[in-house]
Amino acid sequence: MVHLTYFFAVYGSLINFIGINVLLALSLYVTLSAGQLSLGNAAFAGIGGYTAGILTTQFGVPYLLSLLAGALMAAIVGFLLGMPVLRLRGVFLAMATLSFGEVVRIAAINLKITGGAEGLLGMPAYTKTWFIYLVIAVVGYFLSRLRYSRAGWSFESIREDETAASAMGINTIYYKTLAFTIGAFIAGLAGAMYAHLNYIITPGEFGFSAAVNLLIYCIVGGSRVWYGPVFGAALLTALPEILRGIGVTAGPIRMFVNGLILLIVILFLPNGLISLFQRRRKVAVSVLAGAGIGDN
Repeated sequence: MVHLTYFFAVYGSLINFIGINVLLALSLYVTLSAGQLSLGNAAFAGIGGYTAGILTTQFGVPYLLSLLAGALMAAIVGFLLGMPVLRLRGVFLAMATLSFGEVVRIAAINLKITGGAEGLLGMPAYTKTWFIYLVIAVVGYFLSRLRYSRAGWSFESIREDETAASAMGINTIYYKTLAFTIGAFIAGLAGAMYAHLNYIITPGEFGFSAAVNLLIYCIVGGSRVWYGPVFGAALLTALPEILRGIGVTAGPIRMFVNGLILLIVILFLPNGLISLFQRRRKVAVSVLAGAGIGDN
């Protein structure tokens, strides 16, 4: 028990940040599952964080209500943004959502209610570790069920071939907007929880680098199944601490290792690191089938 207490005292913040990054990666997974390359999820997290933080610090709104308000605000903005920009595709959609992220960041810098460039201060630390991972479990369950629903199959059809999906009668605009809104809701929820975890949020925390990091989490882990981004976010968030534990303290070396992992995954594992486990599972099933195990 003493060792466990010491472990959480040392690594508690890392464990919390892993959980927040997992939620953010899952938010991007939803839009990627519908074939939409969005770089605006970090901005949605910022909207959720600032909304929840303002409601808590300036209006005394209870914690859970502020989380819901932050997530809903992000979802509403995602819905309104999604209707026009989701007519774009590929790099044009990525640039449009990235530009939206910059608009949100600049607005946060210049608005008095958000604390300006110094950020919003004094959020009470209501977010607890158990609550973060409870939310991850709920979101993971929801996404696993969504995958095999009518909406989930529509998302996958749009991702594989949007023209063919439209020809089969799938309302592509509706389902792309739905994916965008769900992703914005999850990102806003993660941002609201983060605001009550770190006492302070600043505009720079939800800028370009954060948006790119979310995409890297999904690429490295794998964006075909919901637990791929979970694995990618957990690995890359914990990697600096792992490298520090083996004596690698220089920042450039840690960045080099991150880049090397990303390059290897892109070249040899286009479906992400999670595909390694899926291959091993398929091999094991084939071996069992060949041995006659499981036959009636």
